[in-house]
Amino acid sequence: MLAWEGVCEFVSVAEQGSFTRAALALSLSVAQVSRQVTRLETRLGAQLLYRTTRHVTLTETGQLYLQHCRQLLDSLADAERAVSQHLAVPQGTLKLTAPLAYGESHIAPLITAFGQQYPALEINLNLSNQLLDLVHDGYDLAIRIGHLADSSLMARRLASRRQFICAAPGYLARHGIPNSLPELEQHNCLLGSNEVWHVQEQGKRRLLRVRGSLRCNSGHALVHAALQQVGIVQLPDYYVARHLQSGALVALLGAYQEPDEGIWALYPHNRQLSPKVRMLVDFLAAELPQRQLP
Repeated sequence: MLAWEGVCEFVSVAEQGSFTRAALALSLSVAQVSRQVTRLETRLGAQLLYRTTRHVTLTETGQLYLQHCRQLLDSLADAERAVSQHLAVPQGTLKLTAPLAYGESHIAPLITAFGQQYPALEINLNLSNQLLDLVHDGYDLAIRIGHLADSSLMARRLASRRQFICAAPGYLARHGIPNSLPELEQHNCLLGSNEVWHVQEQGKRRLLRVRGSLRCNSGHALVHAALQQVGIVQLPDYYVARHLQSGALVALLGAYQEPDEGIWALYPHNRQLSPKVRMLVDFLAAELPQRQLP
């Protein structure tokens, strides 16, 4: 902006009392500082400085101009500090989405804790198993689980989850322990939203179609049924870990267990990651691995 050209140089010369010292303070050449001040005087049509070979002093006009310029530069510094403080402390609105069950058990409590740290921040958390369009629907962030499809979204891995095939000891005592994938056909497999389980066989991932007497889109309901010895279930660790530890459920078919899946933070590629989003992602990455046990 033309009106600002030479202002910083003039103020520095006036306060330093020397073109040389002003140039050192601004990391510029003496010639460049002198040229900018001369251009400023020409634009104003007024002499601001008296120059001698040994001293630089302000004219009366220069003293008046310095007062106003100092106020402008101080206001500019205040504006920059205000922006820095605004960026350093999360505030405004942050909109994110997460899967329903995992969001309820793991994301929502952490979002609450994060919001308590930054009360100026308004958080809009939408728990849904639908793959919402972040850009179209105006979301800053999405939490996704499993294998990610190729997209224009940026992704950061926050934590991992492991799928377990398991059953209650009482069910296994009555129906036997399956030792191979084909043997599952002889068992009552409790189903979620899909009719397939994720397994690994000979180093390759595959989808295993299973059948059973119960289908439910609630992991908690399926855990309850498994604990009641209804059948065999496949669920992520955050549903069954404590039951495996207590012995209420027994892990099965470990040789066919699929590798750990990622839990991801996704955000639009073409949108600069704001400090409030970056700080939340860092917070989740630090806290989520500690919460994998219910």
